[in-house]
Amino acid sequence: MARYVFITGGVVSSLGKGLASAALGALLQARGFSVRLRKLDPYLNVDPGTMSPFEHGEVFVTDDGAETDLDLGHYERFTGVPARKTDSVSSGRIYTNVLEKERRGDYLGKTIQVIPHVTNEIKDFLAIGDDEVDFMLCEIGGTVGDIEGLPFFEAIRQFSQERPRGQCIFMHLTLLPYLAASGELKTKPTQHSVKELRSIGLQPDVLVCRSEQPIPEKERAKIALFCNVRPEAVIPAYDLSSIYEAPLAYHRVGLDQAVLDAFQIAPAPRPELSTWEDVYDRIHNVDGEVNIAIVGKYTQLEDAYKSIKEALIHGGMANRVKVNVNWVDAEVFDKEDAAPYLEGYHAILVPGGFGERGTEGKIKAAQFARERKVPYLGICLGMQMAVIEAARNLAGIKDAGSEEFDHEAGGKRFTPVVYHLKEWVQGNYTVKRSAN
Repeated sequence: MARYVFITGGVVSSLGKGLASAALGALLQARGFSVRLRKLDPYLNVDPGTMSPFEHGEVFVTDDGAETDLDLGHYERFTGVPARKTDSVSSGRIYTNVLEKERRGDYLGKTIQVIPHVTNEIKDFLAIGDDEVDFMLCEIGGTVGDIEGLPFFEAIRQFSQERPRGQCIFMHLTLLPYLAASGELKTKPTQHSVKELRSIGLQPDVLVCRSEQPIPEKERAKIALFCNVRPEAVIPAYDLSSIYEAPLAYHRVGLDQAVLDAFQIAPAPRPELSTWEDVYDRIHNVDGEVNIAIVGKYTQLEDAYKSIKEALIHGGMANRVKVNVNWVDAEVFDKEDAAPYLEGYHAILVPGGFGERGTEGKIKAAQFARERKVPYLGICLGMQMAVIEAARNLAGIKDAGSEEFDHEAGGKRFTPVVYHLKEWVQGNYTVKRSAN
């Protein structure tokens, strides 16, 4: 039976719960334990697949085809454990499952309520693969106090009570804001966040406190006293130059030891951190650097291309090269020459996307790379645009285009068609082209 670590957040969002969870998973692996990480999101979308990249960043697609939160990408990159569709769930998916069961009559005509039906569905999700690993790390999206997150908090409270004593702990991430005018770190927001958590029946065993300034020992002791947490379980979390420093940084401040102490695992196996020490060395001792332009249509939110950027960084680490990624809006090239924006880059990458917006700019980027002999990588739509560019400018087919955009305009603008789309969404329906 797996031990469970439930990771929650307070004070503000975007504190780094996903990275803290991934780093903890890596540290537990370094001590010889097997892990699996999961994300529970309170939003009502069934999954992030239909969400705009500007809303929620990229969609991370698992090996078994699930469209999930980008944090699963962090989990997989840090632990090497392939994410599965059973590692991500949203309120939308939970409620969909409950309503489908109600329509089938599975509840035998009972009144369907958040407690117990919704919370039971969440608990059933948590228990999937319970016997496969030593530790199950479950991150709850959002911030404590959000109304949409209450069913998840109630579910993990019930789950922890139903498990044998000592099988579940709670790790809470908070923020210690620094007031420059008074030169003080303020602990009150953390105290209120923990108070909110305790009001719904959850007592944190480990507190991870994000701060831009060093946390004095007296402040850690104060947090421990008022939040009912052991002083050694108040873990500082400072900003890092690279996210891949996180496992070593969290180990130095005792996060993995605090978690093992909470489970009363003693003596704790010694960690083997040579892999992460090598990663640190490759980040800080490079033999050179390269500049790469990512020409895309969602560049206003870098998280929209999170996995692509991390893949480039991984490639740089493997070759002891610092990779400088710069974001270029493809729509700029619709009206302007690409050359002034792309001069000086060692390579150009054009990622995927949906819809016709920005595609002419991507075609111009592909043309610039071909004519200047700059290495070019087109991913999905980016490769499609490179093929269209070659058809127009090498084969002389000036009207070459994609049927994917032709159907959007309701007519046949492109002749001949370079890309033949087999199916697409039109309105609320999926349109499939016949075999003929």
